[in-house]
Amino acid sequence: MSDTDRARSAAGSSRERAPVIDTRGLTKRFRGGQLAVDRLDLSVPAGSVFGFLGPNGSGKTTTIRMLMGLIEPTSGTARVLGSPMPRAARTVLPKVGALIEGPALYGFLSGRDNLLRYDSADPTADPRTRRARVSAALDRVGLTPAGSKKARAYSLGMKQRLGLAAALLQPRELLVLDEPTNGLDPQGMREIRSLVRELAAEGTTVFLSSHLLDEIEQVCTHVAVMARGRLLTQGPVAELSTGVRGRLVVTTVDTGDAARVLKECGVVDLEVGEGRVSGVPAAPGTGDADLADLNAALVHAGVRVTGFGAQRASLEDAFVALTGEGFDVAG
Repeated sequence: MSDTDRARSAAGSSRERAPVIDTRGLTKRFRGGQLAVDRLDLSVPAGSVFGFLGPNGSGKTTTIRMLMGLIEPTSGTARVLGSPMPRAARTVLPKVGALIEGPALYGFLSGRDNLLRYDSADPTADPRTRRARVSAALDRVGLTPAGSKKARAYSLGMKQRLGLAAALLQPRELLVLDEPTNGLDPQGMREIRSLVRELAAEGTTVFLSSHLLDEIEQVCTHVAVMARGRLLTQGPVAELSTGVRGRLVVTTVDTGDAARVLKECGVVDLEVGEGRVSGVPAAPGTGDADLADLNAALVHAGVRVTGFGAQRASLEDAFVALTGEGFDVAG
């Protein structure tokens, strides 16, 4: 069984447990009238890897700041680990590791010394085992070779890793990560995804905010979708795209003729590329018989088909279906 499967199994067995994060009507309106978060009802199951998905500016970071007690909500309530926030921040936050809006680092200190400073500020941390904890955290995020390097010389991706190491100095019931792969190269992104899976397999609930659809789809068991401060949907990742039409992909040298035939057969959102045509069958839940009819129509029209199949609906397809617009990953 893979780490992701174990995490999903753990998430399934935790359905009877109280949500790790639970909000009711959570709202934040800033001075000047900007409504950043609008009546948010969010429920994060224990043991899940919960993706908090939305374009930049959709209210994700504001929500996280309210959950962590950094700002007061305008109205509504938030409970984290069963306790009200921000009122219970002193008892809740020692059980939570967080990386929000990038780490705050002392540039003149090495990465290792930054972590020693973070650990010494934790009243629950045993000073006798401090250096061992710091070494283990550096190793876990792949920063041991750069541990003695000054933080001001770190790249953005290295700073993200160091911030994550700080969040992992102590065992946590909940890990809150705001855009954790920001600034990382593809290899670094894969390593962070692997680390998140490991943490979930060990029983830590991970709340991961991102604007990257692919990142959420690869690592998360549950997801909530935000847009313009409002919650559009939430639930298991596998269920989000249920009922959403996948794309039909036809490989052919006769792309123009294929597009014409598919359009006549009711296929919409056609995209023509080099050697392929894709689109969405007009009827929801198109079955094998319908696909067979489309293939037959192409062959009957003399289109030379070398590849034909339907891709399952992705998170991006689900987002488009929910909002009627594309997902702007650049914010």
